[in-house]
Amino acid sequence: MNKNVKQQKRERRHKRIRTKISGTAKRPRLSIFKSNTAIYAQLIDDISGKTLASAKGSNAAKVGTEIAKGAKVKQVVFDRGGYIYTGKVKALADAARKAGLKF
Repeated sequence: MNKNVKQQKRERRHKRIRTKISGTAKRPRLSIFKSNTAIYAQLIDDISGKTLASAKGSNAAKVGTEIAKGAKVKQVVFDRGGYIYTGKVKALADAARKAGLKF
């Protein structure tokens, strides 16, 4: 079975975004993934291939606040994961900015 067209388009957008951005130890990548029930956020150092912090939950604003408080850095590179910057993705980003992350 083929994946549906909407998911294929999101994966194509995500690959295009990932060619342009990369996280480092000083400025990790804030990666977002949405499922039907939850939203996930990770701070990733792409050079060493390690996850520095992670958070998940059904409330995007809470996840954004948790990831900002769990981070030991103040600047990140935002990776929206191919999702449109609206709704839960925007709520997570705004909450993370309000909690102290800069991107």
